Amino acid sequence: MKETRRPLAVFDLDNTLADTAHRQHFLETRPKDWDAFFDAAPQDPPLAEGVALALEAARDCEVLYLTGRPERCRQDTLDWLAAQGLPEGRLRMRRDRDRRPARRTKLEVLRELAGKREIRMLVDDDELVCDDARRAGFHVVTARWAAEASEGLREAQEREGRT
Repeated sequence: MKETRRPLAVFDLDNTLADTAHRQHFLETRPKDWDAFFDAAPQDPPLAEGVALALEAARDCEVLYLTGRPERCRQDTLDWLAAQGLPEGRLRMRRDRDRRPARRTKLEVLRELAGKREIRMLVDDDELVCDDARRAGFHVVTARWAAEASEGLREAQEREGRT
């Protein structure tokens, strides 16, 4: 008999569940201050719309968090998720030295997951990630509830493979 498991709802963190506006200034400097940017993540306020959607999705789905944050931020990220009352779920993070664009790394993970499970939805703020995931056939909810990302953050997402 085939094992039945709940579908996955995949959530990004930064600017989807966590408001990064207070730390984006670290990415406007040359060189970017990546240590300070990630060190400030535990102080991110939650984004109410994203949190509500994650709680709603958890009724029918297993929640999985897929972030471009580096693996070295795991414990801070797990602590933040718990402090916000977000649903328990696996956390997939970027390897510390992986600098590929988020749209490539996240699509790779989505395809891997889809080989084993139904993915009910991806929720992400990065338009490039969302566009590529839609083209690959995934149901996507674009998180447009955060303040617009700074140029430094957009550059980091696409060109520098850091978030």
